[in-house]
Amino acid sequence: MKTIEGDVYAFPKYYDLVFGSDWKAEFDFLEDCFESHVPQTVRRLYEPACGTGRLMFRLGRAGYHVTGTDLNAAAVQYCNARLRRHGVAGEAFVADMSEHLVHPQVDAAFNTINSFRHLQTEQDAVAHLNCVANSLRVGGIYVLGLHLTPLVGQPSEQEAWSARKGNLCVNTHMWNTHRDLESRLERFDMTYDVYTPTKSFQLKGELILRTYTHGQINELLQKTNTLELCATYDFSYDISKPHEVTDASEDVVYILQKCAE
Repeated sequence: MKTIEGDVYAFPKYYDLVFGSDWKAEFDFLEDCFESHVPQTVRRLYEPACGTGRLMFRLGRAGYHVTGTDLNAAAVQYCNARLRRHGVAGEAFVADMSEHLVHPQVDAAFNTINSFRHLQTEQDAVAHLNCVANSLRVGGIYVLGLHLTPLVGQPSEQEAWSARKGNLCVNTHMWNTHRDLESRLERFDMTYDVYTPTKSFQLKGELILRTYTHGQINELLQKTNTLELCATYDFSYDISKPHEVTDASEDVVYILQKCAE
């Protein structure tokens, strides 16, 4: 099988199939969060690091106005083409999520699958949280999902999953190649094995993510003055089952609410 090395995010069609196939649980959970944690009616949404807009366009079809940002121009182009195709109110922009502000302010923001960890410095992470806070109305929430590094037990070292649409099949494998808890960075190799009726090939790239323990994410959240932690869940996305985060926790969703400025 031929291997193409590069940025796996630069192939939005395959990325969207891989990460978009399990959208329903996240979609339902987000709507449950809006109902449970936001005092006002939720109409306007923002997704930093939106990628192909796999959740944006579905939320847009449900009647929300959606805005997204991503650094990958190919993903943003793919996202906007789909929004237009479905007549969705909203747009994605090529922008840095540690710098971009949304106007007018939104009722909720979300970043559910670890994209936050692409911000590799504390300075960028704090700047991002402040940007989100400044983009939210008072009472609005930020739904932030990420993998923590557990201090009890062994952290997950690899993941593999598959997705199919029509005659296109993509098998995905991601595995840890290096973890440095002092520099707070870990590296992953990631492959897409792509199969169509006429060809097969492999896309291979590397991801570099910032690590967070339970204590480190708590310290980070203390550095923003206008976002307060109001609930935590795990990746089962069950609003009826809040999750108590401990040093053994790995998959956590933080619900951060904008307090009065």
